[in-house]
Amino acid sequence: MAVGEKSRNGDRYDPAVTERDQDLLGGLAPFVGDQHRSTIGVLVSVMRTGRQLESWLSVTLTADALDTSEFTALVTLLIAGEPYRRSAGELSSSLVQTTGGTTKTIRRLEERGLVMRVDDPDDGRRTLIELTDPGRALAESTLELVLDAFDLDIGDLGEAERHDLGAGLVRLSLELDDRLRNR
Repeated sequence: MAVGEKSRNGDRYDPAVTERDQDLLGGLAPFVGDQHRSTIGVLVSVMRTGRQLESWLSVTLTADALDTSEFTALVTLLIAGEPYRRSAGELSSSLVQTTGGTTKTIRRLEERGLVMRVDDPDDGRRTLIELTDPGRALAESTLELVLDAFDLDIGDLGEAERHDLGAGLVRLSLELDDRLRNR
């Protein structure tokens, strides 16, 4: 199908959208008013991409025997900078995970000696989660592995496209984060 040509469902062909997505979006057309046409495209694309990315990351992390939550927790602690600490609540927010799920993630990392609980120097009633030296080494090496693999897998996207896509996703994430906090 050529750019601009109409598909079976009457939508114009967009090379950035797969045929399957065109059919899905066209199939939703009778249920979606004109004011929501661009919104449904964003919603479906972001949901699908999120699931693809989660699957891709799971496969990429198998070499280091980490799941996506464990990887995210380690990287969150790494980018916190020395002394590589965060509260469980801050980790929960980064992981976009319930506090119960975050507790399980922290426990698995503790059992492997990758993180430890330490007293909060500013509030003796709290504990913080801190990277151990092996945790820091694994976080650094795994982050490098993930970035190298992702760079290869999105190789067709130029630098400007990556920048624009990243900026748009950051903006969307901030908007959603703000809305979720205010509910």
